[in-house]
This record gives sequence, structure tokens and C-alpha cells, in this order.
Amino acid sequence: QVQLVESGGGSVQAGGSLRLSCAVSPLHACMGWFRQAPGKEREGVAAIDTRAGMADSADSVKGRFTISQDSAKNAVYLQMNSLRPEDTAMYYCAAASWRGSACIRMKWQFTYWGQGTQVTVSS
Repeated sequence: QVQLVESGGGSVQAGGSLRLSCAVSPLHACMGWFRQAPGKEREGVAAIDTRAGMADSADSVKGRFTISQDSAKNAVYLQMNSLRPEDTAMYYCAAASWRGSACIRMKWQFTYWGQGTQVTVSS
């Protein structure tokens, strides 16, 4: 049974920063961050091919959010800067075996999901 454990969520004022962490063993080839706000569909935020080091993020967060990995710690991170109220959502870490563009474009259903961590940004 693969378990993903997110941490690092919280409440912050607009313009602030948070770093989300996701611990998973083993570290899968494709790791992603997704979010879902109340009344909205889940959306892909960022994903990384942990074997190739390729990563990409959604246009809505590009330049503000960065996904990274620490293979030694079996962890991925989402550094979120310049947070906006519209970033408020439950953030989920997910894992899959996809590689390359199939991974970082987050077009396919991820296999394993964490329980989520809440991020709230106030204006």
C-alpha cells in the first residue's frame, strides 16, 4: 500500500509564502500537486518526472510555484510564493508511473493520492 503524507499547509496573507511537503515511499516516477477549491473542479498545479528532472506547472501558478524533489528523502515539495486569495484550496500530492510529457502535463489520472493539506490565503 502506497501512502502519501502531505504537510505544510496553513493560513497566510496575500503575498506570503508556504512550502508543502509530500513524503512517499517509494518515490514514484511521476509526482504531482493538485488542488481543489470548494465548488470547483480539481486542477493540476505542478508535476515532476523524478527520474528525468522534468517539471511543469499550470499557467495560473507559473512563476510563483515551484515543484522540487529530494530523492534521498523520498519527498517532493511545492514552494508557493506570492500567494493570492484564489490559491485557497485543499492541496493534494499524487503519484503515478508516467514519464516525460505524460507526467508533467498531468493529463492522465494519477494512481495514488494523499489526504490533502489546506491552504488558505487571506486578502
